[in-house]
Amino acid sequence: MGRTRADKESVVADLKQQLSEAQLAIAIDYQGLSVAEIGDLRNRLRPTGAVCKVTKNTLMRIAVEADETWQPMTEFLAGSNAFVLLKDDLGGAIRAYQEFKKQTKKTEFRGGVMQGRALNEDDVKAIADLPSKEELLAQVAGAINAVATKLAFGIKEVPSSLARGINEVPSSLGRVIKAVAQKEEGGDA
Repeated sequence: MGRTRADKESVVADLKQQLSEAQLAIAIDYQGLSVAEIGDLRNRLRPTGAVCKVTKNTLMRIAVEADETWQPMTEFLAGSNAFVLLKDDLGGAIRAYQEFKKQTKKTEFRGGVMQGRALNEDDVKAIADLPSKEELLAQVAGAINAVATKLAFGIKEVPSSLARGINEVPSSLGRVIKAVAQKEEGGDA
């Protein structure tokens, strides 16, 4: 029993909604994967905020054809596709898919789309290698902390240097007076 027109329109509307929230979409060949394996992939993607949608290419084509951001997806719409829609943790979701792909050896990467540009597998791997949002925030916080620490040490050093200089004045003055006195004694003799 096929889908009704209303059911297809509902699927297309859902795809459009999920694409509007996604930053990156990946098309993968899911032929040969069991229902349990697709479920495993979905479970791996869930913590990263990504979803895996299995839908007909025709319905995906209808969902992306009016949106310039996702139109490049049409070049990957052949064969049996599943679509991974990534929202927040791009690197984590890509790594989760790569690990799944490595373990099952049954799926192939077809292509991806991000910001209106078609991506190949190397492009997507490069995105996975980027640090996560949390790692970037930690790096920025560390850099800010290092600057503040250096500034604090620098500010603390100014009074310390001044104090050392002031402490040195009496002993220097004493040496100068002694030298002048010795010179006068030597000059009188």
